[in-house]
Amino acid sequence: MLAYYLEWHMRQALAPLLFDDDDPAAAEAARRSVVAPAQRAPCAQRKAFTKLTADDTPVHSFQTLMSDLATLARNRILPTPKTRCPLTSSPLPLRCSNAPSICSASTTECSQ
Repeated sequence: MLAYYLEWHMRQALAPLLFDDDDPAAAEAARRSVVAPAQRAPCAQRKAFTKLTADDTPVHSFQTLMSDLATLARNRILPTPKTRCPLTSSPLPLRCSNAPSICSASTTECSQ
């Protein structure tokens, strides 16, 4: 159950990068009545047709975005027993341009 909860919140936060509808108010305005089938927002239809976001970067499915973000890693290098150097893998430009909160971790200086 926790996994579904986490996935729902991640989909909401990352909706501009995904094929998901990120403007539910516009989709609701496109409905003729309450009993009419739900309609996608115009921006979601454009993302599905062009396969690009509003800033012309590729749109992902949730699975492809997670596999792309799974390549981020933070390693701790121990050149000597008293020195620690954290090293964060270099993110792809797509990751940081669209999801800056994910890429906020940066390499810090070595500490002793």
